[in-house]
Amino acid sequence: MSDAPSLDDDDVVQFIDDPSDQAPAASVEPWRILIVDDEADVHEATRLTLRDLTIEGRPLAFLHAYSAREAYAILARDQTLAVVLLDVVMESDDAGLQLVRRIRDELDNPSVRIILRTGQPGYAPEIETIRAYDINDYRSKSDLTRVRLFTSLTVAIRSYWQIRQIEMSRRGLELIVAASTGLNRLRALQQFAEGVVTQVCALLNIAPEGLICASSSGSFTDESSLVIAAAGRYRETIHRPLPELPEAPVRDALQRCLVERRHLFTHGICLYFNVSETRGMAAYLDIAREPCPMDRHLLEVFCANVSVGFENVLLHGQLYDLAYHDQLVRLPNRNRFIQLIEEKCTDPDMTLALLDLDDFAEIALALDHRFGDLVLQAVAVRLGQTFGPQVILARVAGDAFGLLGPRDALNPDRLQQVFADPLTVHGETIRLSATSSLIRLNGNPARGGELLKDASIALKQGKRFGRGKASYFSDALGHAARERMRMLSDLRTAFSAERLSLLFQPQIDLASGRTVGAEALLRWQTDAGQWIPPDQFIPLAEQSGLIVPIGEWVLRTACQRLHRLTELGHAGFRMAINVSHAQFREPGFVPMLERVLADCQVAAAQVELELTESIAMEHIDAITAKLAEIRRLGVAIAIDDFGTGYSSLSVLRQLDVDRLKIDRSFVHELDPSHPESGIAQLIVALGHQCNLIMIAEGVETEAQRRCLLAMGCQEAQGYLFARPMPIGQLEDWMAEGSATSRSTT
Repeated sequence: MSDAPSLDDDDVVQFIDDPSDQAPAASVEPWRILIVDDEADVHEATRLTLRDLTIEGRPLAFLHAYSAREAYAILARDQTLAVVLLDVVMESDDAGLQLVRRIRDELDNPSVRIILRTGQPGYAPEIETIRAYDINDYRSKSDLTRVRLFTSLTVAIRSYWQIRQIEMSRRGLELIVAASTGLNRLRALQQFAEGVVTQVCALLNIAPEGLICASSSGSFTDESSLVIAAAGRYRETIHRPLPELPEAPVRDALQRCLVERRHLFTHGICLYFNVSETRGMAAYLDIAREPCPMDRHLLEVFCANVSVGFENVLLHGQLYDLAYHDQLVRLPNRNRFIQLIEEKCTDPDMTLALLDLDDFAEIALALDHRFGDLVLQAVAVRLGQTFGPQVILARVAGDAFGLLGPRDALNPDRLQQVFADPLTVHGETIRLSATSSLIRLNGNPARGGELLKDASIALKQGKRFGRGKASYFSDALGHAARERMRMLSDLRTAFSAERLSLLFQPQIDLASGRTVGAEALLRWQTDAGQWIPPDQFIPLAEQSGLIVPIGEWVLRTACQRLHRLTELGHAGFRMAINVSHAQFREPGFVPMLERVLADCQVAAAQVELELTESIAMEHIDAITAKLAEIRRLGVAIAIDDFGTGYSSLSVLRQLDVDRLKIDRSFVHELDPSHPESGIAQLIVALGHQCNLIMIAEGVETEAQRRCLLAMGCQEAQGYLFARPMPIGQLEDWMAEGSATSRSTT
């Protein structure tokens, strides 16, 4: 490291603005600089910062505007302004940007150079503004030290002078514009670099002969540099590493230029471009004569401007890579895959497939996520080995891959072969399986996202019925999925418009015939008068998350009706309310329940929550803890549809519930002549062992009632006693007295 003394701002400015370049004389016409800012302090600070400085031997003269409107008026009448130092945010958030557009479009002034300044870094669309409206620089005010402001101003003035003196090559400019908007990273960079070679040669009035090397971001090595553009006799060297260049003088000049990070003007011209995120770029021009001072000056100005362009192209390429490629497995991502589908969908020979790894989450959880990443990388390699270059691969989700290729190369048999052999990952042998879905493209234009959605539908269906297999998408699957989406949309609308309703089915004490409570049942009637069965819309609500607000509405409405019944004199009346599994899992369920009880002013002991038996399949400790919270409120718990799932005796005891509800299917199979042989008898016996109250649903005949009573079932509900009814009808029904003499058929 050098021990040379450091330079302060004034020293650096003096070094940059070499006095040898300056002409003496106070009579030299100054560079006219317009300062546009709504803060007077900024004007004064800028003037003091740049006082007594000269650029290219000419002093600076300052004009001042305190709004974009005032600046526009000055620019409209003064065509000699060289640079505008422009604040972004003034009378409006984008006043500065609007002024830039008016300068370029309305005043048609391409010469004046613009340096944007802002006190809010990152507020303006920096890259797009620079690219679209020819901005020299964009800086936050806090970053503009004296040196940086002077440097930016010097570059801008030199650029202004260049624009005024030289007509650039149209072909070079078109290539640069194309590179700025290109999507393909390598191609865009190559186009831009070719434009640089062409434009430099135009400046020097020589035939295009040259090449450009790029260096990696690490320390310089020969291997880190490649020829990214070439012209003339050097064209065959494109994409070759620097050490492989056949001409030693050219190779040595490029290497020295990149190492020393400066221009060289011996044995041809070697120009250095200071580009962030790299060690820089170097362009070699095969020219016999040594450039004159004016040419050197023009080349320096050109290189200063073009370096920003290189950075923009590289940044655009990085953004493109992040937007369209998966960084883990280095394959196209979902966004790019959709584009590829749309490009290929008009080919009737093409097939689209989705492949989803079975139980991948458990693998990552059992080992670790880093190992899971290694598994995904190994899967990507295996897919590439299985299908080869004929089939396009992509990673479209966490553990899902997309494939697109000819029908003979992409079919269920080939997909089944992918994991016929185990994978070796980090020394471990892993055996995987995958579920796949396929769609034959019909050759018609289509939206890639819609086709991918159809493949996802088939994949979900396959996961449900045939894990580890490959199946084709059918129109019936698509129709069913679209119908579910339509129903979900209608359900959202119905809930928002308060078109859902509750019906109430009385619950009867079998021994006395007394009505002890009612179950609140959610119903949905469409505008057309059609009743949608709960087993159709409840699962949709659960999958979409809509069940949470609907469930709270059901709980609140049922408690309000319970409060009304209590006021009518039906003391001790119990309200049974179904709670969805998805709703019960919500972290805020218990506080919400407590809030509803308080708002509706009902006794907790009169409320019973009905949960399905599948709750026993959850993490038992978490479930019992939440049930204990509910019990502490005084609310009772019933297990609904008992016997249709799986609950061991020990689990049932751990759950600490109050009531078991015998499913209607077991009630319907009761044999009055042999009541002890049915499953209902076993459930009642299990309930008695756990000291639980038993209630049967779906009781429709007197014989069923007698069987249940004989085996020790205490309560029941069903058409034998009453159908579900609106709250007004329930109130009337309750007012009529005992239900033992009623039977609704």
